[in-house]
Amino acid sequence: MEGNCRQALSIGLTAIAFTEHADFPPSPHRGRRDLNLAGYLAELERCRTLFPDLRIMSGIELGEPHRHEEMTRDLLQAGGFERRLGSAHCAEVDGQLLDGSQVGRLRPDQAPDFMRAYFRESLDLAGSDAPFEILTHIDYPKRYWPHGRVPFRETDYEGEYRAVLRALAARDGVLEVNTTRGAAPEVGLCPNQPVLGWWVEEGGRAISLGSDAHEPAGIGRGFAHAEELITALGFRPPTEAMGFWLR
Repeated sequence: MEGNCRQALSIGLTAIAFTEHADFPPSPHRGRRDLNLAGYLAELERCRTLFPDLRIMSGIELGEPHRHEEMTRDLLQAGGFERRLGSAHCAEVDGQLLDGSQVGRLRPDQAPDFMRAYFRESLDLAGSDAPFEILTHIDYPKRYWPHGRVPFRETDYEGEYRAVLRALAARDGVLEVNTTRGAAPEVGLCPNQPVLGWWVEEGGRAISLGSDAHEPAGIGRGFAHAEELITALGFRPPTEAMGFWLR
């Protein structure tokens, strides 16, 4: 956290949110550990003391909270997080949950079916009573898509995208534009155009920018391009640190 705070200040940020993962299904990522809430909160306070000129927000990225209501409730009561993200990382394949990062393990002809299953999971999340305000990386598996073997086109899934966006707008939720540490927009900007336009058409009024940094070097990368896209759609910068872009 300390390194992230130093990097944030060095690039001119006035605020940062540490939205730590709380993944309730087993994670496929090597080295992933369960959330150490006490350690997280202690380090947060240490950094707030070290960097009084930087607003440091607590946050949590809830993995499939609609599937894990009791654990989600207990965690939120214990953590008192300022920012709550809801994420779908997984979808069912043959009765088993598969993380979107593993889509490259599927046969190319299976990838579109997995993507539609992922959108169904996201729709269940967006339409649930799960206690989150921001829906993250709406097309997360796109990052790991088997490009070159089967193309990924947002327009092939327009109906699925729109259903999720409509449900999110109905709950007055916030759509995250995740820049994936500045990765190429066609795979790293989640979502890219034309999905951002569909968000407006489905009644979306708020956007949150996130670089999904995971390390200091990734903080803020890709924001300039994302800001150009959402400004063109009528979203305006927040008037206070860590506010949302509003239309």
